[in-house]
Amino acid sequence: MAQFQFVMRSGPTPGVTYPLEGDQLTIGRDSVNGVAINDAEVSRKHSRLTFQGGKYVIEDLGSTNGTFVNGQRLAGPVVLKAGDVVSLGEQIVLMYDSMNMDAGATVAQRRSSYPPPPPVQQAPAPVYSSMPASSAPAKKSNTTPMIIGGVALLLICSCIAFLVYVDSNFLWCTFFPFLGGC
Repeated sequence: MAQFQFVMRSGPTPGVTYPLEGDQLTIGRDSVNGVAINDAEVSRKHSRLTFQGGKYVIEDLGSTNGTFVNGQRLAGPVVLKAGDVVSLGEQIVLMYDSMNMDAGATVAQRRSSYPPPPPVQQAPAPVYSSMPASSAPAKKSNTTPMIIGGVALLLICSCIAFLVYVDSNFLWCTFFPFLGGC
C-alpha cells in the first residue's frame, strides 16, 4: 500500500491525488509513467522517484522545463519530506504528502477530500551553482552597455565643456601652442 502521494495543486487536474507505490516511479507526460500528467510543460519522462530508506528521492531526467522542489531547480537527487512542493516547469505544482495512517487499521487510507488548492505564486527559481553556466537560464539584464554609454556620454560632455572654456577665455595658445598664430 502507498504511504506517500502527490496532490496536484496547480495544473490540468487540481485536487487529483497520485498514490506513490513501488521502488521506482517516473513522472511525465507519457501514459506509461507511474505519475502521468498530460500537459505540454511536462516532458515525456520528466523526473524519477526512487524509494530509499523509507523515503522518496526525486531527480530530474533532463527535462526541458526543469523539476523544482520548494522553488529550487534540481541539479541532483533530493530527498522529499511531507509538505514539499514539487513543480514541473512553471504551471504544474504537486504537494508531496504522507497518507493518513490509522494505527488500528491494516491498510493505509487516503484522505477523502482536500480543500480547493490556493493559487500558487512562484518566485523565479534560482539555479544551483553546481549547474553548468551554459545551461543556466539568463534572467538578469546586462547593465554593462548602460554603464559604458554613461561613461562615454560623461567623457563627451567633459570635452565639450573644456573646449567652450578654452574658447570663451581665449586660451587657445595656452593649451594648443602648436596651432600656429600664437
